[in-house]
Amino acid sequence: MERDEIERLIGRPLRLSFEDIVNHPRLPEARHAYLKGFSKVYEGDQFLVRLLLQAGRFFVFHNAAVLEAAQDPSRRETWFTVAALKRQLAMFGYASARQVDHLLERLCEVGFIERRRAPQDGRVRLLATTEKLRAHHADWLAAHTAPLAILYPDHDYSPTLSRDPLYHILHCRASLPLHPVAARLMMTLPDTLLFFAHAAGPLIQNALLKAAMDASDPAAAIPYMDVAERLGVSRTHVRNLMASAEAAGLVRIVGRGGRSIEILPRHWVSYDRGLALGLYLHDAVNLAVMPEWTKRQAEGAARPLAATAAG
Repeated sequence: MERDEIERLIGRPLRLSFEDIVNHPRLPEARHAYLKGFSKVYEGDQFLVRLLLQAGRFFVFHNAAVLEAAQDPSRRETWFTVAALKRQLAMFGYASARQVDHLLERLCEVGFIERRRAPQDGRVRLLATTEKLRAHHADWLAAHTAPLAILYPDHDYSPTLSRDPLYHILHCRASLPLHPVAARLMMTLPDTLLFFAHAAGPLIQNALLKAAMDASDPAAAIPYMDVAERLGVSRTHVRNLMASAEAAGLVRIVGRGGRSIEILPRHWVSYDRGLALGLYLHDAVNLAVMPEWTKRQAEGAARPLAATAAG
């Protein structure tokens, strides 16, 4: 899992390997915690669900938080512009340049991103995230870190879980150099990509896996049509996605009228690999960020850094 490159990028040895995480005996417990946290972040807000149905829009959303935190006003090449956003998104392959413009317009319309003139050059229009976006991204990061706290309680993930503003900025900033690695590793997960290729795919997948885990029976028949209503997508769309998942050997469509699915073993295995990959990268960033966060906390520098990154 490209350990040498990650260690070079974060400037220190990793404390976990991908194998440590994917083979951890408590991974099913951590998976359940993640699914519950993910559901809490998304399913309670129908507006947010509708806003982020497209995978491309999610990547715009996530990369906005990272690019803003990583910019340096004194270095033009780091400025958070539309061009910089398009370069980042091209690595993941989920949005064309025209789609980025459309998705960005929508995020501006609903108050998640703003456009501002660069103080150093009024001809340049910079992008800026709003408190609404940053608050959601902090919730998203906490949901993706909670499983690590279950697997490795001796590691300190408290700044993430408490949505500490300073830590959130530092984490986003440190994440940017790892994006090319993350994009390459994501290409090794075809089952994960299957869901990302469909509108609301990850949301549908997580809702169904959570239902299966809540049933305490890996072979339980899970109704899937109600997911369409909860997420505001068509039943035909969900049915087509389940057909694709069945063709890939991830689920079996069962029940009267084919209205339920059974999660097959391959799906659990591939999902856990995707989850473990995310945890592996989040832990690497946590390891890199904690010394600086601790130092700045001691120096009382949280307020100036947060204010600078926000505006």
